[in-house]
Amino acid sequence: MIFNFLLLKRKRVFALVGESGTGKSFRAKLVAQKYGIELIIDDGLLIKDNRILAGHSAKKENSFLSAVKVALFDEKAHRDEVARRLQSEKFKRILLLGTSEKMVNKIAARLQLPAPSKIVKIEDIASQEEIDKAIRTRRIEGKHVIPVPSIEIKRNYPSIFYDAIKIFKRRVTPAGIGPVPIMHEKSVVRPEYSKRGKVIISETALSQMVIHCVDEYNHEIKIKKILVKDDKMGYRLVITIDVPYGIQLGGNIHELQQYIIENIERYTGILIEEVNIIIDKITE
Repeated sequence: MIFNFLLLKRKRVFALVGESGTGKSFRAKLVAQKYGIELIIDDGLLIKDNRILAGHSAKKENSFLSAVKVALFDEKAHRDEVARRLQSEKFKRILLLGTSEKMVNKIAARLQLPAPSKIVKIEDIASQEEIDKAIRTRRIEGKHVIPVPSIEIKRNYPSIFYDAIKIFKRRVTPAGIGPVPIMHEKSVVRPEYSKRGKVIISETALSQMVIHCVDEYNHEIKIKKILVKDDKMGYRLVITIDVPYGIQLGGNIHELQQYIIENIERYTGILIEEVNIIIDKITE
């Protein structure tokens, strides 16, 4: 099939680039709003406003490899469908999401779009803490975000729908009346290739792992109390300790928090949402 290449070549292409699981889909609409972008290409889908216009989601695939092929529009019928819809849409700007500049350039070429003229990196719009949290959620719970309302996902992909996120923002209208609240809804899904079930661990077992981690980090730190809270997002720990005189409290305690989180998540497959450490005494 022959497409009108000149029509699409006049469009301006933006790209949002970041490693898998760093929160690109979560922030796609914010980037689109900032730059006045009308269309988004994300994981095999063509999205406009709150609707899926064409394509099919990589999140529905049964394996990670086939999901990557969908995201890259590897199948001719898939890319032709989206390219045809792009021709029929009146738009000036489009946003492509990808894990690298090479990936977004490949997507642009396959959809007969010009190469991205502006690359936005996830590190430019999200803090390292936010990125790390997104990666942990992806790795441990297998949760992904699609930047369209839940009604669209329930209609098109009911088997992978998990939850909805509503984000309220405020903006000032051109007439200066405002701020006016606006709401963006995103859908949280569990792709077929990442459905593994939930891991549940007892408070006693988790407490034993905390004791082991603290002892490995510094055997002179004494644990007095461990409180474990389990909520929808993961486990929250409150640890009360005594520390020997001479330990640099700021840096070392922060390192201890990270040590506990990283080791428990690595060896159990559960998500540690938060670790709070309370220093009760400085010992001789």
